[in-house]
Amino acid sequence: MTVSIGYWIVFFVFVVVMLGLDLGVVHRKDEVPTMKSALLETGFWVLLAFIFCGIIWVTAGQGHAIDFLTGYLLEESLSIDNLFIFILVFAFFGIKPQYQHRVLFWGIFGALVMRLLFIIGGAALLQRFAWLMYVFGAFLIYTGVSMFFKKDQEQDLDQNKFIRFLRRILPVKDDVQQPHFLVHENGKTYVTQFLLALIFIEASDLMFATDSIPAVLAVTQDTFIVVTSNIFAIMGLRSLYFAIAGLLPMFRYIKYGIAGILTFIGLKMVLNEVGKMFGLPLEISNLTSLGVIVGLLIISIGASVIVSRNEEHTH
Repeated sequence: MTVSIGYWIVFFVFVVVMLGLDLGVVHRKDEVPTMKSALLETGFWVLLAFIFCGIIWVTAGQGHAIDFLTGYLLEESLSIDNLFIFILVFAFFGIKPQYQHRVLFWGIFGALVMRLLFIIGGAALLQRFAWLMYVFGAFLIYTGVSMFFKKDQEQDLDQNKFIRFLRRILPVKDDVQQPHFLVHENGKTYVTQFLLALIFIEASDLMFATDSIPAVLAVTQDTFIVVTSNIFAIMGLRSLYFAIAGLLPMFRYIKYGIAGILTFIGLKMVLNEVGKMFGLPLEISNLTSLGVIVGLLIISIGASVIVSRNEEHTH
């Protein structure tokens, strides 16, 4: 898909304007979003993504639109793990619900910048070194299989090496009540628990990006499609968190759905590359990928809900 610099400029101006409206207008006051408002906001971001997908369909064709939608749903599904991290981090640092949206805003802003750099770098590498498709594919298969068999463990951030490292090198003040990342007292600057939470969220997203970026590059290496689908998915992540944060603990089987998606995408990367190299009919289309992603999500979420309801009736 050939895109002129003008389209890039228009898209990023749109992103900056929406971020500005989000922080400066919609969430100007430090209030806890209701589930209704969070669901409406999530629906708004999803609607924008589908409108954009429709524009791609009209201007560039069905194939590119399917690529965008597949990349969007893939990134959205893989981002669910981030939501669990958000819950863990906010609870550990004692971030009150009315201040969480401010931390998440800057966390998502940082994630957009990191993803952009990762995507551009990854696409450039794949175009120059096609054999990296095998490496990325094998990595995704390994990650997916490992996630499937890994037992759930209670995470204790008190023992987290990264947080302990931050506390050693930074002057930290943990009892700040207002949502400030830095405070000044007695001529000294302190880092607050809000900034520690933000840094940890950014570091976590960096780790998640090692899975999600190779996965979306398996869908397409068209930089514009990959970047825009990722950004639309991430932009709606904050409102999605507030919409379903209370329900996330009941989604016990979602990790198996994500594991299946990662494994499938890894197999797709390898098989498609083998088929291309040896002229074999092994290609898995993005339409098929879209169906698999949606199907695995529905099955894992549905199973989680059914089991949770059965346990409630039992007790």
